[in-house]
Amino acid sequence: MKSLIVRPFEDADLTEAATALVEVHATDGYPVEGVDQPETWLRSADVIAAWVAKLDGAVIGHVAIMRPQGEDAVSLWMEQSGDREDQIAVLARLFVVKAARKHAVGERLMQAAMSYGSEHGFRLVLDVMTKDSAAIRLYERLGWREIGRAPHHYGNGQSVDAVCYVAPSS
Repeated sequence: MKSLIVRPFEDADLTEAATALVEVHATDGYPVEGVDQPETWLRSADVIAAWVAKLDGAVIGHVAIMRPQGEDAVSLWMEQSGDREDQIAVLARLFVVKAARKHAVGERLMQAAMSYGSEHGFRLVLDVMTKDSAAIRLYERLGWREIGRAPHHYGNGQSVDAVCYVAPSS
C-alpha cells in the first residue's frame, strides 16, 4: 500500500470514517448497531481513544478503546483475573473497508490500540461475533486469548453468539 498511516482520530476524520463504517456494514454486516447514526456511534462519550488508518489521504479503517459498558468480556475478565473495572478497557469499532484488506491495516490499527492500552495501564478485552472469522484470526494471531463465550446484545433485544477475548499481557 502506498502511503498508509495510522494516527489518532481527529474531528476532521468523522465524516469519512462514518462513510467507511457504512460501507463496511453494507459489505460485511458489521457492525450490527450504529450504522443508522454512524457519526454519533463513532464519537460516543464512552470512547477513551481512537485511531484511523488513512491511505493516500482517505480514511480506510478505524479502531477505538472504550470505557466498559456492561460487556460480558469485561465481567468474564474481572472474574478470571481479579482486575477492577477501572483497569479494563474495551477494544471496539474496528473496521477496514474491503478494498484495503489483506494489507495489515487491521493489524496496524490493533497495534496502535494495544500500545495505548499498555501505556495507560488498561487490560484490553473485546467480544467478536462468531461469524467474523477473519477478525477472530487477526486477534488470535496477535496473541489475544479466548476467555469465554456470551451473546452480543444489540438493538431491540436482539443477540448473536460472540467470543470474548483478552489482550496479551504486556
